[in-house]
Amino acid sequence: MSDEPVLVEIKDGIMVVTLNRPQAKNAANRALAEGVAAAMDELDSNDDLRVAILTGAGGTFCSGMDLKAFVSGEVPHIEGRGFGGLTERPPRKPLIAAIEGYALAGGLELAISCDLIVAADNAKFGIPEVKRGLAAAAGGLVKLPRQIPPRLAMEMALTGDFIDAGQAQAMGLINRVVPQGTALEEALKLAAAIAANGPLAVATSKQVILESADWSREEMWQKQQELVNAVFVSEDAIEGATAFAQKRAPNWKGR
Repeated sequence: MSDEPVLVEIKDGIMVVTLNRPQAKNAANRALAEGVAAAMDELDSNDDLRVAILTGAGGTFCSGMDLKAFVSGEVPHIEGRGFGGLTERPPRKPLIAAIEGYALAGGLELAISCDLIVAADNAKFGIPEVKRGLAAAAGGLVKLPRQIPPRLAMEMALTGDFIDAGQAQAMGLINRVVPQGTALEEALKLAAAIAANGPLAVATSKQVILESADWSREEMWQKQQELVNAVFVSEDAIEGATAFAQKRAPNWKGR
């Protein structure tokens, strides 16, 4: 396997981004963050790409920030993108986390920056920053309470204790639990199902779901309509209806 900190593979409109520092349990350093940020830029700028998967090499996802690099003054933060090149500005297109082993600290914050999470039954999740005198400032304290019940997020933040895949699924943190060693395989199936759909409709659906969390009841229908109008008058909308009538697969153009 290459010694590059981030590996990118593209096939059938699906990009697989692999964190590739297994000797450090895929801890995030500056080079890894730059690699992830570049992959996310490519995902959104390349019209041939429909969806991406973020995973880790060596049987684990990401153990967080590289503390050795941190004490030497190196920070895995990309301006405009955030920790690991992802947490503050995820891509416009769907992103799936495929998790084996540990997703801890910044690793969990990378995972919750993805739209969907597939986890192996051996996966462990946590934001143990407080155990090192730090705080989960890359999303653990502000994004996690929006994805699971706030009291459970509070417990994870204050104790720093880990939870397993079963607990994570029960609290709604992850989508699917699969046998150890098959997280990427299951994520690829999920990605293929997404890639088969209209790209404009998929991207807009993601945008509405994420942005509507901040909309009031009074404005949500208007704001939604402003975004989905372009979908309903798109070439893809006509193609989708035509393909259905002709009993064939649609030929999406993304416009």
